[in-house]
Amino acid sequence: MPSDPEGLPPETAHMPSESAHGSLPSGKDRHWKETSYPVMEHFHTIQGEGVHTGQAAYFIRLAGCDVGCWWCDVKESWDESIHPHIATVDLVRAAADSGAGFTVITGGEPLLHDLSALCEGLHEAGLRIHLETSGSSPMSGDIDWVTLSPKRFKEPLDEVFPLVDELKVVVLTRKDLQYAEKNAARCPARTRKMLQPEWDTPASIPLIVDYVKAHPEWTISLQTHKYLNVP
Repeated sequence: MPSDPEGLPPETAHMPSESAHGSLPSGKDRHWKETSYPVMEHFHTIQGEGVHTGQAAYFIRLAGCDVGCWWCDVKESWDESIHPHIATVDLVRAAADSGAGFTVITGGEPLLHDLSALCEGLHEAGLRIHLETSGSSPMSGDIDWVTLSPKRFKEPLDEVFPLVDELKVVVLTRKDLQYAEKNAARCPARTRKMLQPEWDTPASIPLIVDYVKAHPEWTISLQTHKYLNVP
């Protein structure tokens, strides 16, 4: 189990409620223990999607999103203003205490925030960091595994593609398969390529199955956490 970071002062729980990208200096300009983030929820669970499906993970769901996918199942994460700011030290302590081998930073769109401070704290606690992002905002933080889930509503930035470890494209129609290939062409050769059916669009399943059979460099991602009824 990762050990607790040393010297996490209890009084940091009473820090001002500015986020790391707000009116206070960014995480790059001050110690990570002095930062906080707007958080919808954080919890210990099982990673339900993608390459690391079935593995225990600690999720930190940051608030705020400017992409606005209509099929999003966490629309309540979009409005940053309705969610509390939580001290980075408290997020790190919770992740470390969980015993999970890695932490998933997700959203919302987590790259709306400067992730440098959060990543520094999680790494100091001995945790690997996975990021789930649309790639539509500038990269920040030292990330161990980048999952890009691109959206037409707001395209990924050029700077994100060289860093992608996992490309996960949500599929509703055949056009999404073309969109997946367009994005795959911009990713490194090492990138794991996955197609995921939109949960409420069962017609996408045979499209994906037939496509993966014809293009075995792609694999299928399922939202197994919904079958397992875990968060």
